[in-house]
Amino acid sequence: MKRNFYCGATVLLCLFVTQILAYNKPNQPTNKTAGTEKILLVISSYGKDSGQIRPGYEFDEFSQAWLIFSKNGYEIDVASPKGGSTEPDEFNKNKSYNAAVLSDKAAMNKLQHTIPTAMVDYKQYKAIYVVGGKGAMFDLPFDPSLQDIVYHMYHTQKTVIAAVCHGPAAFVNIRQTDTSYLLSGKSMTGFCNTEEKKFGKKWVAAFPFMLEDKLKARNVYFTNADMMLPHVVVDGKFITGQNPYSTSLSAEAVVKALGKTPVQRNLYPDENSMLLVKDCLINGFDKAVETLRQNQSAYDIELIAVYGYYRLIDEKVDDKETATALNIIALATPYMFNEVLQFEMAKGYIRLKNPGKAKQLLQELLEKKPSFEKARLLLETIK
Repeated sequence: MKRNFYCGATVLLCLFVTQILAYNKPNQPTNKTAGTEKILLVISSYGKDSGQIRPGYEFDEFSQAWLIFSKNGYEIDVASPKGGSTEPDEFNKNKSYNAAVLSDKAAMNKLQHTIPTAMVDYKQYKAIYVVGGKGAMFDLPFDPSLQDIVYHMYHTQKTVIAAVCHGPAAFVNIRQTDTSYLLSGKSMTGFCNTEEKKFGKKWVAAFPFMLEDKLKARNVYFTNADMMLPHVVVDGKFITGQNPYSTSLSAEAVVKALGKTPVQRNLYPDENSMLLVKDCLINGFDKAVETLRQNQSAYDIELIAVYGYYRLIDEKVDDKETATALNIIALATPYMFNEVLQFEMAKGYIRLKNPGKAKQLLQELLEKKPSFEKARLLLETIK
């Protein structure tokens, strides 16, 4: 028994020493430079193996927020529940914002040595911005240190509390009093149920709650745009963005709330594309057709097509939604060809009882891909 005790004590001592060595100078909060305001970025510690074993944070969201805040003159610290190095989900390293942060030694050092939330002094920061990713659903809502940071910043004058995508999960368990929650009565957004059902299938069954449902249960007035389209809500100190394509806009809303005019920038192609689609759904497609014709390089054509595809393949959609999805895809088809996409478009026109258009698409498809047997069989059914 004594031997087991000493072995246990030795293990605990090793763990303690390892932790102390891991949290060395680089992951201490930076001293505030005179006249420079600081923002705290918070990410999940939950991720493992690039999201294959456990989901982590979204690098796309981190990088966009980092760039907005750094280019607008803010000092940035990065915190996570456990501190130290954290793992994002798999991401595209070639995207311009990701490439910019990956080549930024200061940013990467902060990511490799995140501050444990238990060591954060909230008084140093003018704003907190919680990055999303599905990992945020598993650890951030249950981190008492993060809850304390948000609670005290909420009760500090001239501060901003922000989150994007799954990030608002960090706020749902913070109490204002014994009987009420901090979020009660606030207007907010976040990754909505429709987006979870469409894009969160791998992990959603393991979630402790659905974000939209939990926010509503906390008496939040929840609003959202169509799935994966940019949407930002500002209500007092709180600023929330619905999904990854809301990141830069929500970060700029933080800058504005802190009294600055955000520096001018060129919109990223993916961000630009989702804003274009959102405008189409409100104002029609004619303007977008001309916009793409004149400035195709400013947009992510494939993303527009894929977005329309995801709306089209939902068999529960009605004729109006089918027509909308086809119009979205049609924005991209003058600039790209994909046989699966064209095949699904033909099926969509059949649903709309437009066999002539479906026949035309299938014939064009087979001219380019004669071996596409499903297209040939479908064409034979059209009289």
